[in-house]
Amino acid sequence: MTPAKPTAEDPRAARTRARLRQALLDECAERLLAEVSIAALVRRAGVGRATFYLHYGDLEALAVDACADVVREAVDALHAWRGTPDPASPPPALLDFFAGLTPHAALYRALLRPGGGGPLGLVLHRDLRARSLAERALVGAPEPGLIASAVAATFAGVLADWLHGLVDGTSDHVAHQVWRLLIALHRTRLS
Repeated sequence: MTPAKPTAEDPRAARTRARLRQALLDECAERLLAEVSIAALVRRAGVGRATFYLHYGDLEALAVDACADVVREAVDALHAWRGTPDPASPPPALLDFFAGLTPHAALYRALLRPGGGGPLGLVLHRDLRARSLAERALVGAPEPGLIASAVAATFAGVLADWLHGLVDGTSDHVAHQVWRLLIALHRTRLS
């Protein structure tokens, strides 16, 4: 009899993926992602190499999954306001998001290339664009697709460039600046 293959809903599979994600974050706290080996990772996670490949195609896929919470936090932080947004006061969640990037900044840099590309940048852009598009469409704002794309590209690009040292400023300063940029994009009248 062949054992059942774990599914996404299987709690054992979820626990294994969580152990692998944590092991990767722990490894990346000590070395760059490019220096992490699958052998060291599975040893730290306490799983076999075959188990790793059952869940992830490669190390980059695991790294993007491990950083997926960052993407969700970014999207939620940018939409953590109600009423009319004040350009001078970004949502506290956005300030917290930028401040919380430091512990794993090297890992984020490895996955988020300057300009906002890279595997994490693609996920960030996709998720942020979808959320912005849905919210703009819901309130009947003009040009929902265009503005949603501009918001996603601007945020991903500024975030990546800041992490790579191409944009100067503290986390607080950059959060304030990106907030102003995004509000300006949302308020743009193209006609």
